[in-house]
Amino acid sequence: MNKLWQNMMGWVDARFPATETFKYHMSEYYAPKNFNFWYFFGVLSMVVLVNQLLTGIWLTMDYNPTGDGAFASVEYIMRDVDLGWLIRYLHSTGASAFFVVVYLHMFRGMMYGSYRKPRELLWLVGMAIYLCLMAEGFFGYLLPWGNMSFWGAQVILNLVGAIPFIGDQLVTWVRGDFVISGLTLNRFFALHVVAIPLVLVALVFLHVVALHHVGSNNPDGIEIKKHKGADGKPLDGIPFHPYYTVHDLVGIVVFLFVFLGVVFFWPDGGGHFLEAPNFEPANPLKTPPHIAPVWYYTPFYAMLRATPSMFGSAFPGVMVMGGAIAILFVLPWLDRSPVKSMRYKGGWSKLWLGIFVVSFLGLGRLGMIEPSPTATLVARCLTVAYFLYFLLMPFYTSMENVKPVPDRVTGGKHS
Repeated sequence: MNKLWQNMMGWVDARFPATETFKYHMSEYYAPKNFNFWYFFGVLSMVVLVNQLLTGIWLTMDYNPTGDGAFASVEYIMRDVDLGWLIRYLHSTGASAFFVVVYLHMFRGMMYGSYRKPRELLWLVGMAIYLCLMAEGFFGYLLPWGNMSFWGAQVILNLVGAIPFIGDQLVTWVRGDFVISGLTLNRFFALHVVAIPLVLVALVFLHVVALHHVGSNNPDGIEIKKHKGADGKPLDGIPFHPYYTVHDLVGIVVFLFVFLGVVFFWPDGGGHFLEAPNFEPANPLKTPPHIAPVWYYTPFYAMLRATPSMFGSAFPGVMVMGGAIAILFVLPWLDRSPVKSMRYKGGWSKLWLGIFVVSFLGLGRLGMIEPSPTATLVARCLTVAYFLYFLLMPFYTSMENVKPVPDRVTGGKHS
């Protein structure tokens, strides 16, 4: 049997670098031996991506992307298709799970300086993935053709119309009609099912290739390639396979227990994953009492609402909302600290990272509730704090006192 396997792999390797690729990306890819809990979320992102692709393909088999048939087809999937309710809930809950693990993955990168040299391009590709996820989530949000989906898309699309000079023409082009209609639904379906997933998979591939080219960061922010043994292998590294493939299986199993627990016992997420108005068909004549996007957009939605309009235009809010995402792209060039990891940075960096987390979570909560004078004031303060974290970073990271970084990585279960 072993001889047969060797002959088969020899035949494949002569025509495709299967073994070479496996060695480069798995068995001979050396990762730092001190990975901790925060390093689960990269592989969990891949797990959720596979879930979304597989369940999405299955849902398209029974979905009808027309204004007359979309809502009814979703009801048909839920009620009449064998295990259709499970596939739909795996997909809808998976969307929220995707953003949970991606946000935690991004936070880990910010905490340990994974955006610093030589990983600037890795960070930029990751941010492009984040933008694709936001677009994918938005296009998919309209597809159930429920009342909240319809009005949520209406509000977001109208923001495009706030762009000076070209806004009206641009929003008409995006909708494919003068109002949200079946044409809009069909267009969003094509983008959600074909265009964005192709770009997303390509970016994920580039992200992994870039990661394995420069090597993984670690909680100490030390480059393990600087210290190699006589055999040329990093002294503080271990092969990704089998050590981290087995290690990550534990995190995947725990995640699946939690994820499936939500799917089976709390699929609507208390109204945050599936809103009550979305169980009604889209109705242009019936506005939901409170229109708000899904929870993973609410921090930016709160910034939009908190920004004062100018001459009756929402363009300043659109600029603030877009700037809150765009500023993440320049993060590698804002951090001037001589060290990467938050373990060795000074008190100012830790304080401002805490302020950033509080502002982001606070804005997320404020974006879910109805606006009020008090909520608007708080949202404005948190928006300012969000941007100050980035704008002041060149100053507090270059002036603060830092701890000495050890020459070799510390800790690690695989020492």
